[in-house]
Amino acid sequence: MRIVSFATAAGPSFGLVSGEGIIDLGRRLGARFSGVKAVLEAGALDQLAAHAGAAPDLALSEVSFLPAVPQDRKVLAVGLNYRAHVAESAGREVPENPRIFARLADTIIGHGQPMWRPRNSTHFDYEGELAVVIGKPGRHIPAARALEHVAAYTCFNDGSVRDFQKHSVTAGKNFPHTGPLGPWLVTADEIPDPAALTLVTRLNGREMQRTGTGDMILSVPELIAYISAFTPLSPGDVIATGTPEGVAHARKPPPWMVPGDVVEVEISGIGILRNPVVAEEDAA
Repeated sequence: MRIVSFATAAGPSFGLVSGEGIIDLGRRLGARFSGVKAVLEAGALDQLAAHAGAAPDLALSEVSFLPAVPQDRKVLAVGLNYRAHVAESAGREVPENPRIFARLADTIIGHGQPMWRPRNSTHFDYEGELAVVIGKPGRHIPAARALEHVAAYTCFNDGSVRDFQKHSVTAGKNFPHTGPLGPWLVTADEIPDPAALTLVTRLNGREMQRTGTGDMILSVPELIAYISAFTPLSPGDVIATGTPEGVAHARKPPPWMVPGDVVEVEISGIGILRNPVVAEEDAA
């Protein structure tokens, strides 16, 4: 299933993607579930499947996309998790353990929403990533059982402000409206092996990144095991698994994202996350 969070003039809702349309489950199930997070917390993905054959209520073109998981849960991201990306980052060594940092809720946006190029930096970089969405809570999850805790997968663009990141990863990764997540969730039953996907990032149609997710240094199960060792994982938590080689800061000259650009992250079996870039001062 492809599960989308969206908004119309009537307010926020969620539903199933069917072709170029949406089956509005907020309208059908709103008395039981307020949104995707409530469905995940209830372990009720199977209840959505019963509506998969319904006629769409809306066209995808009629809605505004919200983040694939509305964010009041944890978003944990992994740095330097592809070997070729480590190699292109001068002076870096392959890490023995994950480099984990957190994303604040106001950084996360949906498909089609504008990314804000900060007013106090021009070093705005793209990072296409596979994101994992937790469905089953857990702590100290063994890697061998980790995929049992995954509800779905989606695309993430870890928009990074590189000059700030040099002195503070937290700062460089947490400017508002810099982290698109979407366009929707694809349930884990449709992606039995998260290491068998192809990730592509494009800037204005030019391919900047292409890799197989099997090139991760630490796999999705290993990341879940490590992260759950220090914090409980809850339904709706998101783990962004790192970006491959090809980022702007490793290129000469760096093709920093600027207002007017369009960036896409495409992952096989999931879809395309597409966002325009605007100047923060024009958007805020």
